[in-house]
Amino acid sequence: MSRSASARANRRGEPPPSPEPLPSPALDSHTHLDIVLGERPAGDEHGEWASDDDVDAEIAAAVAVNVPRLVQVGVDVPSSRWSAALAARHPNVLAAVALHPNEAGAGKATDDALAEIDRLAALPRVRAVGETGLDRYRTGPEGWAAQEASFRAHIRIAKDRDVALVIHDRDAHDEILRVLDDEGAPQHTVFHCFSGDAAFARACVSRGFVLSFAGTLTFGNAANLRAAAALTPVDQLLVETDAPFLTPMPYRGRPNASRLVPHTVRALAEVTGVDLDELCQSLTATAERVFGSWDDRS
Repeated sequence: MSRSASARANRRGEPPPSPEPLPSPALDSHTHLDIVLGERPAGDEHGEWASDDDVDAEIAAAVAVNVPRLVQVGVDVPSSRWSAALAARHPNVLAAVALHPNEAGAGKATDDALAEIDRLAALPRVRAVGETGLDRYRTGPEGWAAQEASFRAHIRIAKDRDVALVIHDRDAHDEILRVLDDEGAPQHTVFHCFSGDAAFARACVSRGFVLSFAGTLTFGNAANLRAAAALTPVDQLLVETDAPFLTPMPYRGRPNASRLVPHTVRALAEVTGVDLDELCQSLTATAERVFGSWDDRS
């Protein structure tokens, strides 16, 4: 999710307490630690960034609840550089880099910006291009062509660099599939914060895509997401926070963090009927299939 006034609103209030640790290690496949710890204006290379000590403490809190693997996601050139640098220094973190579709819709997917995303995607600890895709909610029709051109460019970068593709899809299900079918999806394609219904889930699953569920799975009005998760094969499931956004129940509206992902994992176990320990192991195996090993420093 891109930086906006909603980020500031979602960070108000005290952070929720840490939940009971998971029985086996799991992961947060999509977080924005830079926004969690010190929001910086989008595109501002020289604005305030979170300190290393704060970042390390946030990661340690996740490790303490058995969430030792995080994917830190960029949404513009500066945050993508920061994400790549964090992954290079921290063994618990891998990075994804991209220009968010709303950045593209605002005219920021320039040739130079895309060239920098391509350069970053070649770094050893950068294992995905994303979040990229289409957003028909925050960007009006005047920006849709630019979004699609940027999305297509990101797909090509992911395939050229042989890394995963992480998709942001908001109110654009059919258009996303049209572009993926036209371009040819990378081997590993993840729908970040899956937001579709059962029919859309079937269309994604049949194409071999991975569906990542966030705290929205726990919301009372999210029966469509629970139906989608229930029909998804366990080896095509991931979990995420999208922190600091989309905090799971019972803490909806308070700041989210990677250490809260156990709430979503437990909800996913209930929805799918998969034993919690087995689900944690499957989520980890799927993450390492999609993103590679966190232990690989080469």
